[in-house]
Amino acid sequence: MTTSASSDGPAANQWPARLHVVTGKGGVGKTTVAAALALGLAAGGRRTLLVEVEDRQGIAQLFDRDPLPYEERTIATTPGGGEVRALAVDPEEALLEYLTLFYHLGAAGRALRKVGAIDFATTIAPGLRDVLLTGKVKEATTRTDNQGKRVYHAVVLDAPPTGRIGRFLNVTAEAAKLAKMGPIKTQSEGVAALLRSPMTAVHLVTLLEEMPVQETIDAARELRGLGIPVGKVIVNAAHPPLLEGVRKVTQAELRRGLAAAGLATDRPTVVGLQEQAQAYLARRTVETELRGELDEVGRPVVELPLIPGGIDFAALREIGRLLGAAA
Repeated sequence: MTTSASSDGPAANQWPARLHVVTGKGGVGKTTVAAALALGLAAGGRRTLLVEVEDRQGIAQLFDRDPLPYEERTIATTPGGGEVRALAVDPEEALLEYLTLFYHLGAAGRALRKVGAIDFATTIAPGLRDVLLTGKVKEATTRTDNQGKRVYHAVVLDAPPTGRIGRFLNVTAEAAKLAKMGPIKTQSEGVAALLRSPMTAVHLVTLLEEMPVQETIDAARELRGLGIPVGKVIVNAAHPPLLEGVRKVTQAELRRGLAAAGLATDRPTVVGLQEQAQAYLARRTVETELRGELDEVGRPVVELPLIPGGIDFAALREIGRLLGAAA
């Protein structure tokens, strides 16, 4: 179906959720994909928020910025007046904010930091950290201005890896069961409800390699079991297809091709090229099988090309454009 050019634009229709959680096995490029998605969703004059929760400052490094504070700051603009803001959520600052909002402790809450009460609280209750992190993300996703309009068209969360994503996103549901009443129960129930609503989509980033693909499949199964919506499967750094329709490369074919190109046809060159070609064909067979396994997840699959030379801001913009155009 062709998407009409409305005020929302193609990206809004093809990525309909408001909270986009991006996860994947370590090393697959989930932070890069999250940053690019925030750029893509900001096209056409929209405002997006890119959030990280793992104290890695990966966003700052990608955008060549100083470490991000616990404060929403503009890190990029897009053609048409779009804006990407970023936030590195700090559990301690989130707890202070929580105490101020719900218990009106103010200066008394800040004084807790001096005696180590915040570290103590997150140590004896490890799940509290994730409750605070997801609570802040929920607040940003649902925040409105004085006119009742959403502050952000979309929030993109660079989430923990697939091995921890189910526990991270489900912690508020568990907290809601444990808390009998009060702000903790109310907030936890609100976050759990948002994460299970159509407003949320968890996108799974992978490479066409055995372990990342298996973790992607496992994560999709776990998220479905928790009632959390799975969005798109994003294959990152896909190699361009070569030797289409070829199953075997012979030395005779290589010699003819090299000779036609005016290149050396000595035996070491031909043998070396044949070994490389056969290794590529074997790898392509494996990748075809892995694509079939990803199709069984039952969600749209988006392939992003390998970007030679590393990721800079221009590459992020291009990946964002590709994501924004992905149906």
